[in-house]
Amino acid sequence: MGDGGRTTTIALRSPRELDRVAARLAALWRRRGWTRRRVAALAVASRGVWTPGELSALARRVRRLARRVRALSDAQAALLGALGGGPGLLLLAGTGSIVVGLDARGRWARAGGLGPLLGDEGSAFWLGREWLRAASRHGRWQAALAAVRAPEPVGRIAALAPRVVARARRGDAVALAIARRAQAGLAAGARDVARQLRLRPPVAVSWAGGVLADPWFRAGVARALARAGVRARWRRPAAAPVAAALRLAVRMRERARGDAR
Repeated sequence: MGDGGRTTTIALRSPRELDRVAARLAALWRRRGWTRRRVAALAVASRGVWTPGELSALARRVRRLARRVRALSDAQAALLGALGGGPGLLLLAGTGSIVVGLDARGRWARAGGLGPLLGDEGSAFWLGREWLRAASRHGRWQAALAAVRAPEPVGRIAALAPRVVARARRGDAVALAIARRAQAGLAAGARDVARQLRLRPPVAVSWAGGVLADPWFRAGVARALARAGVRARWRRPAAAPVAAALRLAVRMRERARGDAR
């Protein structure tokens, strides 16, 4: 974002490595002829960062690109966009899953987001994996072996999720049991985050990711969350994560102008 008031939003499908995120942004700056002096503020939302140390490391890697820099995780940006910057919870279930929360004092908390080896309950990968496990218990193990041996097994297994949800919606007993466990897992994470932050009911709750884009599946999560003891007020996402990052950059630029007066 430059001093002249022109703003730019950029969405990059960047890998997790912070050095590569910074390198891709630096290459973009060179192509567009931007310099640190011309860019007043930069907000970067990235996968694979959450702790203060990780966020500081990302900010250091891109600070040569703008006079003011703010780094945040992509899940944080998704919550800020979905809830307009207010307190509440965001449930994200795509290939992976995570629940993030923000309170009125600006404190963050999370549950999940540990990847396919340690968690991602309720994610597309989790749904696909549980479906393959159920199939293999009934002697249909060829599909499970083919998925595991594929060049990108996580993506291939996650691609089964829409089929599992569709079968569950039609009443398939095995798929329905898997979907209900997935919904309960996401609700449990949301309950834990709400308790960590002591969010007052009704808690504002929004969603992101392809799994939760399905209204039938999302309704099941809402029921599971109510059973978990969280009184929620569900809100359709207000804005995309990139819009939240843009708002952060605008505020940084305005603060810089105020400090200069």
